[in-house]
Amino acid sequence: MLNMILAGGEGRRLLPLTRDRAKPAVPFAGRYRLIDFVLSNFVNSGLLRIKVLTQYKSNSLNTHLSRGWHISGIASNFIESVPAMQNLGPRWFEGSADAIYQNLNVITDEDPEYVCVFSADHIYKMDVRQMLEFHMERDADVTVAARPVPRLDARAFGVIHTDADGRMLDFVEKPAEPPPMPGDPERALASMGNYIFKASALIRELTRDAAAESAHDFGKNIITGMVKSGGPCFVYDFMSNEVPGVTGREKGYWVDVGTLDAYFAASMELVSVVPVFNLYNPMWPIRTVRQHHGPTKFVFNTDDRRGFAVDSLVCEGCIVAGGQISRSILSPGVRIHAWSQVDDSVLFDGVEVGRYARVRRAIVDKGVVFEEGATVGYDAEHDRARFTVSEGGVVAVPKGVRVAAG
Repeated sequence: MLNMILAGGEGRRLLPLTRDRAKPAVPFAGRYRLIDFVLSNFVNSGLLRIKVLTQYKSNSLNTHLSRGWHISGIASNFIESVPAMQNLGPRWFEGSADAIYQNLNVITDEDPEYVCVFSADHIYKMDVRQMLEFHMERDADVTVAARPVPRLDARAFGVIHTDADGRMLDFVEKPAEPPPMPGDPERALASMGNYIFKASALIRELTRDAAAESAHDFGKNIITGMVKSGGPCFVYDFMSNEVPGVTGREKGYWVDVGTLDAYFAASMELVSVVPVFNLYNPMWPIRTVRQHHGPTKFVFNTDDRRGFAVDSLVCEGCIVAGGQISRSILSPGVRIHAWSQVDDSVLFDGVEVGRYARVRRAIVDKGVVFEEGATVGYDAEHDRARFTVSEGGVVAVPKGVRVAAG
């Protein structure tokens, strides 16, 4: 088994969060990066031969992998970054399928029987071994992980038409009229962008696609072509996946945080009293880099100056010195000064909120300093003149800026 993670995504819809980093390296839930979730799924599943294909602004991603995801080479286990090396000439990857094709030597060198090709930037929990067992039992050339969604929502995804046994009959990218699931006219099967291939079938199809006029995309070209050729192509229903400690509403949870509004909504869901996605499941831990910060600290407790946080995630190394935090996520090393207020916001590492500053409905990148009395999220017109504001009104403050009062 060889596991390949496509981590070269540019993530333009997440700007300015992706101005200096690839999408899979974007922080999430305070102490994690987006790529930590798929890596945790593989490691928790016991699948420890992993290649991470990088391309766009990959320095912070490579640093994160080398410091937090080093696995000893004992028993041929590894998590290795594979940079875009332009093996086939002076050109970058021209699609998700081309990323694998340009690195076919990675597959042939390892000589696996099966290859997983997974996306790097979705939030979910999955025991990949169960999907692999499904794939092997059916002797499939390819198995695509999918989940049921309302038919109207399915227009934003690759949608799979299957028979009652889960065999793929068609794969349609973002259709205006998504085909319904068998026996369920109100829902459709949306692709999660996660695939398991027979290695021989993958190499054959990538070689065929490389020689054709194509967008070199897994969904549009590789999967669609394999279905049309009539080979054994199946769908794995993600809702059937059983993860230790995952019950109730969390079963089947999967989110693509590809826009600022989607990222913000998924983040705010985490600070609810009983979030759908559970970060505290010891039977399926989300792993990441361990940082050497001091304990979180809350100081001052007088009537005019009290440091506290409610309905919030507060990571290690934060100091809340007389400021008030509600429904927010504070990443490691954040400083909150007296008489300031942070509501419904996500603050990345090392953000400093000065005295009397106010931050509301914002995503604030690393190292931002709010000077005394500065405000964000209270004047839409003023915010748009300075920063990116999403369609939903979320303000995104780019890395390292100083926000002055007024």
